[in-house]
Amino acid sequence: MEFTKETNRIYAEDKTGEVIAEVTFPAYRDGIVTVNHTYVDDSLRGQGIAGKLMEETYAMLKADGRKAVLTCPYAVKWFAEHPDRSDIVE
Repeated sequence: MEFTKETNRIYAEDKTGEVIAEVTFPAYRDGIVTVNHTYVDDSLRGQGIAGKLMEETYAMLKADGRKAVLTCPYAVKWFAEHPDRSDIVE
């Protein structure tokens, strides 16, 4: 699956342009974002897409030198299960 990356959003669309997977992380404070929403279409559930979104989010924030506050329940769970990625968690 190919993701499109924006400053505070990573997403994928189907052939019709419909968003089928997404994570959003709006600015919270200077250099800190809030990972507040993860969405995966029902047709893609169970394929590890949400985890891939979190990996992409981690890589992007790490590369940018940004930190994250986690308010999305999935993000909270994913980062708890991946303590090696917790260096960006505020």
